[in-house]
Amino acid sequence: MNIRIDTQAGFCFGVVSAIKALEQELKKDGTLYCLGDIVHNNMEVERLKAMGLKTIDNETFSKMNDCKVMIRAHGEPPSTYQIAKQNNIEIVDATCPMVLKLQKDVRMGYEKMQAIGGQVIIFGKKGHAEVVGLVGQTQNKAIVISNEEDLDKIDFSKPLHIYSQTTKNREDYENIIEKIKARHLTKEVFVTDSICKKVSLRAKSIGDFAKSVDCVLFVSGKNSSNGMYLFELCKQQNKNTFFISDVEDIDIEQVLKYDNIGISGATSTPMWLMEKVEDYVYKKFENQ
Repeated sequence: MNIRIDTQAGFCFGVVSAIKALEQELKKDGTLYCLGDIVHNNMEVERLKAMGLKTIDNETFSKMNDCKVMIRAHGEPPSTYQIAKQNNIEIVDATCPMVLKLQKDVRMGYEKMQAIGGQVIIFGKKGHAEVVGLVGQTQNKAIVISNEEDLDKIDFSKPLHIYSQTTKNREDYENIIEKIKARHLTKEVFVTDSICKKVSLRAKSIGDFAKSVDCVLFVSGKNSSNGMYLFELCKQQNKNTFFISDVEDIDIEQVLKYDNIGISGATSTPMWLMEKVEDYVYKKFENQ
């Protein structure tokens, strides 16, 4: 039996940076609050919780005073920073640099659209932390679209500026832009390419990886948008792709039927968890 971990899998730069900053703070103070899950992977959250991480929601955050709170890689809207200032909360800002740049671009785009009576459109998952942060740059006036059915929310008589959540599928973004332009014939349509290059490259590389093995154990948290997206791409190239969040989810009898096993994961999947899966399968193989 041969088992290979996808070398392109695992944390993206933004998540690596956020977790590194969190671990440094925990070593200093022993405890740190984080607004929302630091990463969409329950296993990694539990590891950090054991080190002193305390995850809070927005309602709890708004009632806190005189403490230190981390903002995760997904970013936050301006209202979060305003609350922090009012409540004397020290912010440890781990927003991904790409997300920070996009927030600035959206804010500037909104100001330009306001000046000419236009609209800002965000292609993304409604309610996703990053999207909430982006919409906040527009005084919550941006239109969020996830699919073709959402296009009726747009006023096609106005100029439009379209942005995408950084982790969306590039092909889907390009398709939705085409559909918008097809319906928008009288006014200008501005488009910003805001999809993370890392995500785009992963979309291609994971397909190549899936085709190179007999089966794939795809490791991800169930609440990871990026994980579900990459899992589907993987399964398109290799029907023997199994979604797991930890070793307990593995149908080991099924997996041991294959000679070449691949292990991959989302940009929110820690390498240590994929290595844990590798060790588990090897031990089961040796003990059968």
